[in-house]
Amino acid sequence: MFTGGDPPGPEIVDDLPAADLIIAADGGYDSAAELGFGVDVLVGDLDSIAATSIPDHVIVERHPADKDQTDLELALELAIREDPSRLVVVSGAGGRHDHELATAALLCSRRWERIDELDWLSSRSRAHVVRGRRILHGDIGSILSLIPAAEAASGITTKGLKWNLTDETLLYGETRGVSNVMTSPVADIRVASGCLMVVLPFGFQP
Repeated sequence: MFTGGDPPGPEIVDDLPAADLIIAADGGYDSAAELGFGVDVLVGDLDSIAATSIPDHVIVERHPADKDQTDLELALELAIREDPSRLVVVSGAGGRHDHELATAALLCSRRWERIDELDWLSSRSRAHVVRGRRILHGDIGSILSLIPAAEAASGITTKGLKWNLTDETLLYGETRGVSNVMTSPVADIRVASGCLMVVLPFGFQP
């Protein structure tokens, strides 16, 4: 799923899985096209798209500009109807700060909890929504941050990090989980209750 903002660079292509369905939220259509991906469904009010023509095979779900949801939220609602096991949201770096904050909160909504793997990829970082358990891969020495999505995430147990947690709680509004470090190429993250956004910034070392 491609969303708006500055287009991500071509270096992210290798991190994208093979897709059964490619959805673009408004201006995300331009990013998908620039990276060589054919869009199946285009969703939104289409106020940000630069493309002047859309191929006939693309399904367009157009919404009014005066609406209560972002184009990304509308796209997620469409995607969940397909009952996906994995969903990757692709956005660029350097977009609007309010949109980035809203996107982080949106992706951790319980509405998508039946998606086994929900990820957010940009040119700056990759982020993973963790409920239950996720096995994540990265480079030894890379920064990895554990950010609770709301109120608290509890029963957190990790392996493969410099500062591992064992059945512990991270509270929303506190920064204890920021800037941990991977000591293994595999990190095992378990959450008994609540939701974590696990973020791996690109190009940063402690």
